[in-house]
Amino acid sequence: MDKLKAALSGRETLHNEDEESGFVSQALDASSLSMGTRIKGFGACFGIGVLVCILGSLTLALNPLNIKLFAGLYTIGNFMAIGSTLFLMGPMKQLQTMFAKTRAVASIVMLTALFLTLCSAFWWKKGVLALMFVVIQFLAMTWYAISYIPYARDAVLKCCNGLIS
Repeated sequence: MDKLKAALSGRETLHNEDEESGFVSQALDASSLSMGTRIKGFGACFGIGVLVCILGSLTLALNPLNIKLFAGLYTIGNFMAIGSTLFLMGPMKQLQTMFAKTRAVASIVMLTALFLTLCSAFWWKKGVLALMFVVIQFLAMTWYAISYIPYARDAVLKCCNGLIS
């Protein structure tokens, strides 16, 4: 259990605690949340994010002309879902894993699509473009999420290749 807590809090190993640590790591350790609080924060933030995404989808179903509200709610929900993992890992560990070699492209595409969705809905006022970026958001978020499951990307690629050929 201690190894799990150490990994989720961003510490590499338990034996490194004896080494002299810098001011930032001391501050983070002093302000760290308990495991129960982290899990509750993750669950609440992720649940609200999913709820906001569903609410955005319902607004599109009820009023297909209100693309701004849909794009805004859907994107905010996705930001909250991504942000929920900050409770489990901490900000630095989250950034390290997001931009690790295996998921850097998915992270960049996902964050770019989130930003461009909001730009196309609110600034450029192009509803079709916003919908296109929402689809890209969904696909990038899915690809990013399955990168955390061992061999899941390979299985998805094999399935897609089997469907195409």
